[in-house]
Amino acid sequence: MDKTGIEDYYVQKDGKKLFFGYTTGTCAAAAAKAATCYFLTGICPERVYIKTPKGIELSLQPQNARSDGKMAVCAIKKHSGDDPDVTDGILIYAQVKRSQSDDITVDGGIGIGRITKPGLKRPVGEAAINPAPLSQIKDAVREATDELGESCGFDVLIYAPEGVEIANKTFNPNLGIEGGISILGTSGIVEPMSEDALTDSIELELSQKRVLGFTRIILTPGNYGEDFLTEHLKIDKSCIVKCSNYIGKSIDFAINSGFTDVLIFGHVGKLVKLSGGIMNTHSREGDCRAELMASCVLRAGGDKDLARAMLDCVTTDEMLKQLKEAGFLKATMDVMAQRIDYSLKNRVKGQIGIHAAVFSDLYGLLCETYGAKDFLESMRTGK
Repeated sequence: MDKTGIEDYYVQKDGKKLFFGYTTGTCAAAAAKAATCYFLTGICPERVYIKTPKGIELSLQPQNARSDGKMAVCAIKKHSGDDPDVTDGILIYAQVKRSQSDDITVDGGIGIGRITKPGLKRPVGEAAINPAPLSQIKDAVREATDELGESCGFDVLIYAPEGVEIANKTFNPNLGIEGGISILGTSGIVEPMSEDALTDSIELELSQKRVLGFTRIILTPGNYGEDFLTEHLKIDKSCIVKCSNYIGKSIDFAINSGFTDVLIFGHVGKLVKLSGGIMNTHSREGDCRAELMASCVLRAGGDKDLARAMLDCVTTDEMLKQLKEAGFLKATMDVMAQRIDYSLKNRVKGQIGIHAAVFSDLYGLLCETYGAKDFLESMRTGK
């Protein structure tokens, strides 16, 4: 059996081990490193060693290697562990050739999506290779040149022929990413978690917080919200529980655990869905961001052209930009807060105090429901 170094990493739930995998970003980086070594030495390495951003070092086996002296190609097989992923098992290729400069450039070829609409993490026209894996690929190539005592630039082309078909099973077409998959992954590692296991862990953490004496809690979908709360609002991490997309279930857990108050804090891309009563914010459960934003524009007194502009946006960041330019951001956000407040209160029916606050990376804190500002301040000061 091919040992990669990921075999001992897993999470355990109900006596069952769910094993880790590695991302398309890690595959691309490992393929690029192997191809660089092949190009510089004329010999394809039997294994390529790569340390992921999470700190786990992997030993991966290059496949389908070839070189003609002017370029070299290697592929790495994607392994998703026990996480359900449509990219599991596909080959991620890297082709390298000398650059005209000392820089390392990275682009996407066949099977790697191309960004056609603004608002994503990469500019329009660029390959859908996210910033973290882009850095990972460049670092892997530099590592290869450093190990071999070389100092030269490379042009790297990442491609995945199977990605053309697989992309239709992803959300990429809805985001304006055409022609293939995205190269993703911030940690380089895929950590599996079934829905039941994840919601059970949220319920357990809330129960533990309550036992420890917490009566009020902040729920946030993920790392972005937690980082904003701790870095910008100076709220202690112990007051926060990450709830992923399961906002409704997490509110129910907080009620059942005996909390008196809860505040939902998150990015506008997630929480705009609450304005329409959507309590599971995963895209497969409902992706009505544009429609709900358009609704808020109209409720705030905006005209049909501005509302229609929301429907043509790919991301909420792009929506906010247009609202800002139209001088209608605050009015729209105030209405969003009112609608979120209505939906949350309808969910809890007086069983618990409920608040919400919404932020964006570009514009900071966007809106709060009634009482949320005082709630956040009391959580910050502990009073």
